[in-house]
Amino acid sequence: MEWLVSLLGGGLVMFGLRDLFHTLWHPTRHGGLSRLVMTALWRLTRRFRAGRRVVGLVGPLSMVTVVAMWAGTVIIGWAVVYWPHMPESFAFSPGSEAAQEPALLDSLYLSLVTVATLGLGDIAPGEAWLRLISPLEALVGFALLTATVSWVLEIYPALTRRRVLAIRLALLRDSDPTTAQLDSTAGALLLDSLATEVVRVRIDFTQYAEAYYFHDGEDHSSLAAMVGYAAALAERGQAARRPEVRLAGDLLTGALADLAAILDQRFLHTGGPPAEVFAAYATDHGRDRVQP
Repeated sequence: MEWLVSLLGGGLVMFGLRDLFHTLWHPTRHGGLSRLVMTALWRLTRRFRAGRRVVGLVGPLSMVTVVAMWAGTVIIGWAVVYWPHMPESFAFSPGSEAAQEPALLDSLYLSLVTVATLGLGDIAPGEAWLRLISPLEALVGFALLTATVSWVLEIYPALTRRRVLAIRLALLRDSDPTTAQLDSTAGALLLDSLATEVVRVRIDFTQYAEAYYFHDGEDHSSLAAMVGYAAALAERGQAARRPEVRLAGDLLTGALADLAAILDQRFLHTGGPPAEVFAAYATDHGRDRVQP
């Protein structure tokens, strides 16, 4: 029975590590627990029509919540591993009153101290197998800290690329290029560069799906609000006289269709054409409509 409880704790640890792996390092990055938490918090704020300040906190708070759940799963899992063997399989420092505490409390304390790599030493494993797995928990704790920092450093550059594209589209809309300006070599280069940026954002939504749950602020920095203008530019490019401009317009149209497919497949589930998907994207991010 003791080993069955320890195996249950080991399974809990593996569940947390699996979710961490699929969220951060798996090619499809489909973390079960993390995706569920972020989706639930996002839908909760949308359902109750929370203000922009509250919605803007969903992304950061979701990441904090997910990291806390990873840490809690690892700590509790390892505590369950220790619990059936506490206190007879552990050595206590002289004068310590830890042995007088409940076994579960001592197990949680030892797990927390170990995963935090504090190494206080007032409770030490006595049996050989416990002396092997206890340092392993410290390695997991160090990996969890490193993974959290890496996650933050990956998400924010993806957000920057998305917002840069939105601001660029807003500036283009305000400058309102004429048909002659767009139907030129410079126009072809412009549409081609926009297609490249759209592809980058599409990859970001694939690799860093958590970035979807970050609110972009004002309309000029929100891709949800500005993506419609990119579609309008693509249509103008496809109707141009110069073949290179038409080609660039086709590239931008294809990139936008690919982006819409990813958004619909992973987040929106409308099953409609790109225009309908982008409208749903704008609504989901608190925009009344996509900017034409």
